[in-house]
Amino acid sequence: MKRVNDGSGNLWGYRFHCPGCDDEHIVGLSWTFNGSMESPTFSPSVLVRSGHYLHEPQVAGNCYCDWAERMPDREPSSFKCERCHSFVRDGRIQFLSDCSHVMAGQTVDLPELVDA
Repeated sequence: MKRVNDGSGNLWGYRFHCPGCDDEHIVGLSWTFNGSMESPTFSPSVLVRSGHYLHEPQVAGNCYCDWAERMPDREPSSFKCERCHSFVRDGRIQFLSDCSHVMAGQTVDLPELVDA
């Protein structure tokens, strides 16, 4: 987990690597945080949505997940339609069953975040 600062160097939140999405999630200062960078706990849950998961109930068509079908002559989209819902407690990520990825329902250690 790493600190996220704004353009003036002030703390804005924290970021961590999510193995379910294979992406980073950012938790802002509106979450409560236990203060431990080694075994963080955030409350409430962390919910990250993209694509048609932004609009629930789901709306079919005109979405990232059907981009290749709608735009066969264009470059593939790098965007994904995902829902990732988890608790971060004592340095572990508990993925809730409403996640759209394969780690739904699992609990794993928070991976070390390596800057590229």
